Amino acid sequence: MLNREKMNLPKYTERVIQFGEGNFLRCFFDWQLDIINKNSDLDAGVAVIRPIDYDTIPLLDIQDGLYTTIIRGINESGEIVKDSRVISSINREIPIYQQFEEYLRLAHNPDMRFIVSNTTEAGIVFSDEDRYEDKPQKTFPAKLTRLLHERFLAFNGDKDKGFILMPCELIDYNGEELKRIVLKYVELWNLGKEFENWINEANIWCSTLVDRIVTGYPRAEKDELVKELGYEDNFMTTGEYFYLFVIQGPKDILTKELRLDKVNLNILIVDDLKPYKMRKVGILNGAHTAMVPVAYLYGIDTVREGMENPEIQNFVERAIDEEIIPALNMDKKELIDFKDAVIKRFQNPYVKHMLIDISLNSMSKYKSRILPQVLEFHNKTGKLPKKLLFSLAALIRFYKGVRENGIPINLRDDKIHLDMYKNLWKTDNYEEIVKTVLGLEAHWEIDLNKVPGMTELVTEYLEKIDRLGVKKALEEVK
Repeated sequence: MLNREKMNLPKYTERVIQFGEGNFLRCFFDWQLDIINKNSDLDAGVAVIRPIDYDTIPLLDIQDGLYTTIIRGINESGEIVKDSRVISSINREIPIYQQFEEYLRLAHNPDMRFIVSNTTEAGIVFSDEDRYEDKPQKTFPAKLTRLLHERFLAFNGDKDKGFILMPCELIDYNGEELKRIVLKYVELWNLGKEFENWINEANIWCSTLVDRIVTGYPRAEKDELVKELGYEDNFMTTGEYFYLFVIQGPKDILTKELRLDKVNLNILIVDDLKPYKMRKVGILNGAHTAMVPVAYLYGIDTVREGMENPEIQNFVERAIDEEIIPALNMDKKELIDFKDAVIKRFQNPYVKHMLIDISLNSMSKYKSRILPQVLEFHNKTGKLPKKLLFSLAALIRFYKGVRENGIPINLRDDKIHLDMYKNLWKTDNYEEIVKTVLGLEAHWEIDLNKVPGMTELVTEYLEKIDRLGVKKALEEVK
């Protein structure tokens, strides 16, 4: 069992309140904070708030807040790397439903400066059923508003006692959305104009973009890793080598307060997240989405296996290089560097990413992750992006519900889409199938049949994929 005293590990001054004890924050934010603490004078310990009412899982306190991260993947030099690290940045965990008063006492600590959260995309919500007197409130923003008001009262509205807030939930401009909902609670609970001004003026509400695949507790490898590490750790968590933390906020303040000048971490402080969101969605998510139907119909089951197949790898890399990157408005070297990192992530031998899992809701994913690049590429060049449209044709064939070897596909999407494809695939009228799919204006927000040549090209690809198979059809995508 891990123990600070026996391992001669420090307990840092509590400066961070963290909502969420899950694997992601522990393998992402707390991992980075641990590196900063050990390489600077930041001295920032974390008080973790367990925001959900369950007591079957023990608190991190049973291991002095310590746990091991195991980071594995392919580095910048193309080498397979594996690194284990005991994280000592967490001081304690507070179960808010059992220790609400202890939670409020955090607001009275003058050293507290940062608030971090990852309560899932569904966590940043408003409910008019939350009450100020609840112990605790149900939603995360309501719990946070109560804490902020406690802080405001404890320090008599001192504007030097505000927080830097960095929510990590996967929603656009998460900091702005969190602040908007907090202000709704200020209004609902009649907490006054002076407190509202303190919310706006004393606190820095950062929006963030976070990126790292965290594979969590390595259950299948537990015995092997315990033998390798030399100790038991029931909270160990695994993650990929790549990570990226983009923070939208005041660069001078954040760099100084987080001591970012003292470490070499992949943390970017920016004026606007949007280009980085477009880069991630376009290259990482877009490549995933473009690959899935093509590789799955080819007979491949995982992302890594796809990247080990020369034809699939060539298709994916050319789609990124020739059609996705030209459609993105960012520095080309930055885009190429990010693409190279993405390919290494896809090749990570420690991550088993099933294509069928990524295929969930593929119609919506194609719309959000690929269609913007399809339309922008056409707008910029006057040409159609052949690889991305081949992927669309493969997706339509994917929704036929059967692989080329006759094995059924477990299709998972909105019922309206599944019913439509079921009816469409009762015939082999490829042109009619394509026209119907491209004409879903309620879904695409545009009639794609009106894009010159798109209907004809997708129809041509669909017929070849269905009649000849993906492997043969791929040969003609130049």
